[in-house]
Amino acid sequence: MEDVLRMAKEQSPFAKQAETRKENRYWQYRFYKSNYNPQLRLTGGLPDYNQDYFQNRLDDGTIQFQQREQTTGSLNLGLQQPISLTGGVLSINNDLSRYNDYLFDIEQWSGTLVNIRLNQPILNFNQLKWDKKTEPLRYEESKRGYVEEMENISQQAVSRFFTVLDAQINLQIAQFNLANNDTIYKIEQGRYNIGTTTKDKLLQAELQLLRSRQEVTSARINLQNSKLDLRSYIGLKENDEFELVLPEEIPTMTLNADEALLRAKDNRADYIAFERRKIEAKREVAQARGQRFQIDLVASYGLNNSGNQFSEVYDEPLSQQRINVGFNVPVLDWGRNRARMRTAMANQKLNDYVIAQDEVIFEQEIMTQVAQFEVLLSQIEITKKSDEVAQERYLVSQNRYLIGKIDITNLNIALTEKDTAKRSYVTALRSFWDSYFALRRLTLYDFSKGLLLYTPEQKK
Repeated sequence: MEDVLRMAKEQSPFAKQAETRKENRYWQYRFYKSNYNPQLRLTGGLPDYNQDYFQNRLDDGTIQFQQREQTTGSLNLGLQQPISLTGGVLSINNDLSRYNDYLFDIEQWSGTLVNIRLNQPILNFNQLKWDKKTEPLRYEESKRGYVEEMENISQQAVSRFFTVLDAQINLQIAQFNLANNDTIYKIEQGRYNIGTTTKDKLLQAELQLLRSRQEVTSARINLQNSKLDLRSYIGLKENDEFELVLPEEIPTMTLNADEALLRAKDNRADYIAFERRKIEAKREVAQARGQRFQIDLVASYGLNNSGNQFSEVYDEPLSQQRINVGFNVPVLDWGRNRARMRTAMANQKLNDYVIAQDEVIFEQEIMTQVAQFEVLLSQIEITKKSDEVAQERYLVSQNRYLIGKIDITNLNIALTEKDTAKRSYVTALRSFWDSYFALRRLTLYDFSKGLLLYTPEQKK
């Protein structure tokens, strides 16, 4: 089972998908972080050449079509710094423009030596502020979610492992029964020939033999199909035959429902998601409030100049100042803003109710999983002992049949009980290991080793 789990985590298509999703979320987080860093941008346009005739209205009102041949170009270098506290943008800019008129032999330059500009929304929704609250949680949630995905892959691999193991054991049982029923049929033939058994006993043995042959064929097909499914899931491309080993070594652990719940709350992505969803609901309310009216302040100060030569642009530049306040305030909106606010607040209330219910389900799932463990452990002990007893009883029945103390009907009953006991034991092991890996996924904690499956220090 350890080999299957290792291959599932290292080379299965599902593990590679989980790894790719993890990397994608990492770069999404890096993109979010870049929104708060300064950005140096160079913008502009290559010289734009224009030769055409244009319409020129003269002072007397007449229109004259005149020829022109011009080039224009511009270049801007700007450093921008978002202000997460207020949602504004502070920038420092330097730009240069050039104009040429080839018909009149005119060359002009214009430039801004330095321009400091502030774009500040007032009372508007601050996306940067709210992203700071939600995006780190979303990234942490994705990292824990990756570990949960890998544990889920383990659980699914174990399920397929036991499907193959069931088919493998069923084939072994069918082959064992075929060999035994073939021997029994031959014995019944001999007894019938000397008159110590009846025709119906001989036919019963023959029917049992035919059923055994059919069961062997069916078991082989089931084993091939289940092996193919396991190979596909764990990414095993080699066609070498393999035989699975029954994982009978049960890890010792002490389970406590309160500790399991505490581990789940500390480690699971879902519990971080609860907090994130609450913040996002508050954000929707804040966004609806910020859309009621808009006020934008734009202020700038700089030094600029123009001239016929490039050097004149930077010779004694003049002061450049600007301040502007724009606003958009609804005077009559027929309750539109009020409806938007009420909708966001109702959604927040609904979200709180849904999260409260999800938390209850979250806790119940943990408690149920822990409660099952004691039952599963006792089932393994009982079914293992039953398997041993049934095996011994069958051997005794077989010996008694050979000396003629019991008939074939009682021998078949012992055979059926032996097979049922073996399958029950394997089913109990399957239930235990499925529950074991389910608990690891639900708590991100290995109780058998006392080991955290996820630590906050885990990186990309």
